[in-house]
Amino acid sequence: MTATVTPITSMHRLYSFVAGNSGGWLVEQVMRVSGELLPAAPRIAVVAETSAHPPRDATWCLRGITSNERYVTREEKTALAAKQEGLGRAQASCAAMIPIRKSAAWWAMPQDERRDIMEQQSRHIAIGLNYLPAIARRLHHCRDLGSNEPFDFITWFEYAPADSAAFNELLRELRASLEWRYVEREVDIRLRRADS
Repeated sequence: MTATVTPITSMHRLYSFVAGNSGGWLVEQVMRVSGELLPAAPRIAVVAETSAHPPRDATWCLRGITSNERYVTREEKTALAAKQEGLGRAQASCAAMIPIRKSAAWWAMPQDERRDIMEQQSRHIAIGLNYLPAIARRLHHCRDLGSNEPFDFITWFEYAPADSAAFNELLRELRASLEWRYVEREVDIRLRRADS
């Protein structure tokens, strides 16, 4: 595993987030928000790949796949596309990796009820729009890879150091919403690009 950063681009769909002694992102802080914490590691490598086998020396490896947007309306998708910038921007040397698992009660609801809680009641997309383009993000679905994955989603955020306070405010708003009552495991991993 090299210390380079694999850009997260639309060309790739499957990603592994590999914690260990090498990788392009230095781990600065790991916080347990709810549920079990992940074991400590000094670095994380973001690897675009098709293999399901993590490196032998990995402390842990989480996988997720990019997919279609499942809860956005056409109007919201247009608004997001107009404001959102991509990952890998030179000034965005800070990152956060936030794996989340939601409860069985969340997944027992039909999609329209989850959408109602997520946007009509919790304003998830509307809140996120307030922090664009400063904070870029990519959602990775873990559930799509099978029941052995320990999380449902991994969200990867990138932002400039000057936008750290705004990022913390974004998380505060989301975690105060009704949607977060359905989160049973969440780990907040703060990172800094190794070459910055």
